[in-house]
Amino acid sequence: MSEKKIFNTDAAPKAIGPYNQAVQAGDTLYVSGQIAFLPETMQLVATGIADETHQVLKNVSAILEHAGYSFNDVVKTSIFISNMDDFATINDVYAQYFVENQPARETVAVKTLPKNVNVEISVIAWKKGS
Repeated sequence: MSEKKIFNTDAAPKAIGPYNQAVQAGDTLYVSGQIAFLPETMQLVATGIADETHQVLKNVSAILEHAGYSFNDVVKTSIFISNMDDFATINDVYAQYFVENQPARETVAVKTLPKNVNVEISVIAWKKGS
């Protein structure tokens, strides 16, 4: 197994704690949970759950791309939401990004999320020979 590689990009929000945006170990990329912050301002997109989810997935996409991966390489996602009533809207937006080869996934309702956001998504991607 090759050494682990660290990935951070200005195209996604900076980490708000002691972690990196992504870590690659071998052919697998682990992307830290992303929230709906705009990378340029580190401000929350607060215009509704659909817009928040789009921003979260744009942030995930920026990190995947920076590391040489895409949504087609994602094998597992974890979705954390603060209100299960938002599940259908989040699912509709999510389906726009994972059009084919949908990954395994869990969705968990939690009491609160960092910075009081409504949705956080992390992913694991795999690509042979990465």
